[in-house]
Amino acid sequence: MNPGNNPLIFVLILSYNGKHLLKDSISSYLANVYPNFEVVVIDNGSTDGTKEWVNQNYPEVFVLRTEKNLGYSGGFNLGLDYAFNQSKADYVLITNNDVKADSKVISELVKVAETDPLIGFVTGKVYYYNKPDTLQTVGYYEDSLRWIGGHIGGKELDKGQFEQDVERFMSDDIFMLAKKSVFETVGGYNSLFKFQGEQADWQARAKKIGFKIYYAYKAKIWHKESMTIGKSSPFKTFYDVRNTLLPPLIHKDDAFNTSFFKWYLKSVVIYPFIKKTLKLKFSYSFAIARGFISAMSYAISHHLFKMKYFF
Repeated sequence: MNPGNNPLIFVLILSYNGKHLLKDSISSYLANVYPNFEVVVIDNGSTDGTKEWVNQNYPEVFVLRTEKNLGYSGGFNLGLDYAFNQSKADYVLITNNDVKADSKVISELVKVAETDPLIGFVTGKVYYYNKPDTLQTVGYYEDSLRWIGGHIGGKELDKGQFEQDVERFMSDDIFMLAKKSVFETVGGYNSLFKFQGEQADWQARAKKIGFKIYYAYKAKIWHKESMTIGKSSPFKTFYDVRNTLLPPLIHKDDAFNTSFFKWYLKSVVIYPFIKKTLKLKFSYSFAIARGFISAMSYAISHHLFKMKYFF
């Protein structure tokens, strides 16, 4: 492939004991028509022989291995350092291991990213893998109460209703092109979040200094959805509760957080705790309580929480 003047893209696929998922993701990214990219698998402390399997089946793919699981944020930060600091990447494409990518996804993301130096992140259409015409997300909308609302287009049949490259409030990082200048100015993920909420914090930090988040409608992937941490588990519940609270406390003002905290306490903590307890799902109840205590402990110790939020 002749890269010409095309920016160098590093596709970063994070995987923890996900060897069984990697064939679709690696093969589909390698089949991309974009002329200047490398695929890197971040083996995040796997014990299933991921590194050996990738080396044997995809010798053109570099495996960046850590001996212990660094979490989602930590694993990707390892890849960001490798791509931007140790190599000469212009962009990284952060992506999950449980996806199948369109052959033009890199090209379409780069095409939009290159239209404006202030475009820091670009995402596209995420479809459900088992419902290939149904959208999971095309970005997040802003909510006046929750700050980060739900998925735009979530569970909608794609009938061409999102056929425009536009700026978004925020996006999921199921797949997300990130520009080098973002990393150079605000760094990568905040390892505080570890799982869940990490992209909101990163994007919020970037937006504060003028970077934009864009949606490229021709960029497409298909997602198998939460194959590593599970669609529902006490582990996921803990981080959902913990990391729903922390980003607004870090990035929003007192007026917002006063109303947000009341919603959070009722809708994310108290009602779900009662519901899970009544259903005798005590592991979930315990996870909700631990998530809340963990978030509050951090918020209080770092002077992010004010007692007036209760009243």
